[in-house]
Amino acid sequence: MVSGPVLRPAAAEDGPVLARIDAETWSPAVTPAPRFSPDRPFFASASPADVLVAELDGRVAGYARVTPYLPLPSAAHVQQLAALAVAPAAQRRGVGRALLAGARDLAVRRGARVLLLRVLSSNPGAIALYRSVGYRVEGVLRGVFRLDGEYVDDVLMALDLTVPDGQGADGAVSPTGASGPGTPR
Repeated sequence: MVSGPVLRPAAAEDGPVLARIDAETWSPAVTPAPRFSPDRPFFASASPADVLVAELDGRVAGYARVTPYLPLPSAAHVQQLAALAVAPAAQRRGVGRALLAGARDLAVRRGARVLLLRVLSSNPGAIALYRSVGYRVEGVLRGVFRLDGEYVDDVLMALDLTVPDGQGADGAVSPTGASGPGTPR
């Protein structure tokens, strides 16, 4: 019997397999960061408390990292999906979608009203996945990265956590209820 992804909090011993997943999924289409080494200590720059792990058929299949957006009291209501990676063998099996749901739940438990993420315009599959679970484009920084000789946009997307399904009536994030020409979009 094939079962779906099972989510759990990360543990320090997950580091090597998570670093391997980063190395296997690295591409200039998905990150402007230099190529990841599978030997780097994964938790050198991340806390296990911020990472959800997905297991599929008893094996680690991917992870999501959720962190505070900014270290400011005025932004305490905002979390960010800082990373999402699914092992190539586990892609298109519901792992990414399960991790997004888990990331949303983690952000809500932390008291967030908004969950942000950044994605490259060269990654239309990820953008479509994020849209399908309620994320909306909030802004685009045009041509801020030059990857493989091409200028690539940095797309800011947000999920309104105050709405049960993550989607506002007009598709815009407005956790304060503010609207109008001066409202950041």
